[in-house]
This record gives sequence, structure tokens and C-alpha cells, in this order.
Amino acid sequence: MIDGSGGRSDGPFSPERSGGLLAYPLIELCYSGKYTHDEMVAKVSSIGGMYDYLGTKDMIEIENRIKEGDEKAKLIMDAFIYQVAKEISMYGASLSGNVDRVILTGGISHSEMVVKGVAEKVSYLAPIEIVPGEMEMEALALGALRVLNGEEIAKTY
Repeated sequence: MIDGSGGRSDGPFSPERSGGLLAYPLIELCYSGKYTHDEMVAKVSSIGGMYDYLGTKDMIEIENRIKEGDEKAKLIMDAFIYQVAKEISMYGASLSGNVDRVILTGGISHSEMVVKGVAEKVSYLAPIEIVPGEMEMEALALGALRVLNGEEIAKTY
């Protein structure tokens, strides 16, 4: 991996992170006097995203609310899927479409609703691979080890 985005500063929002925000309104909020530094950090890193919109970061609960007809939860989920697909597509464009695989990983990849929604939007780029779990750093380290051991060739983009 040579590039990436994270919900703390850019990219799509997540269950608890705000993702990319417009700079001017964020500056206005920071200097409004309504929030301390720590409160603003929490707003973008631990109580933002889906939690801020829906009062929960539990994807199973959000999916159940959608299945029960919660229109707001559906709207937020659709926005999340849209933002993830947009981010993936941006990287696809920056690679001139030369994408070997789109890998969806992390805890959120356990969500059938998210995986299906994102895959429908980005499968034009490359085959989709789902690697559920929250061991991203371990997977990256093992990939680097395979390269160092000559089992795999590092790719340069």
C-alpha cells in the first residue's frame, strides 16, 4: 500500500470518525467558543460519523434499524456507502484504472449491507475481495514480510 485515507483527517466518515470536513465551517466551529480543544478532537475522532448522526456506532444495530424501516439510518448508511465508493474510485482514477484488486477489510467488512453496497459501486474497477476482521496492521506486516522473504514482489505505483 502506498497511499491511503483515514477518517480522522480525510476520506469517508466511519462509525465514530467524521472523515473529511470542509475547512471553513470547521474553523468557524473551532473558534465559536462552544467547544474546547478536547471536545473538538472527540467530535472528529470518537463521537463523529455515524455515532453523531444516529447515536450509535454499532453497525448491526444500524442495519437492524434500516430493516425495521428507519429512513434516517438508511440515509446515513447510503451516504457512508457513497463516500467509501467515491474514495475507492478516486484512487482508481489516480492509478489510471490499473487496479489489481479492491480489498474491503476491517470490522465494517462484516456488514453485508456495506459490502454489497460498496461492491455494486466499485466492481467496475477490479475484482472485490472481502477480508473481514480488524487485523489490518498484522495483514500489512505479513505482506511486507512476504516481500522481504521473496515470496511476493512489491509493487510500485
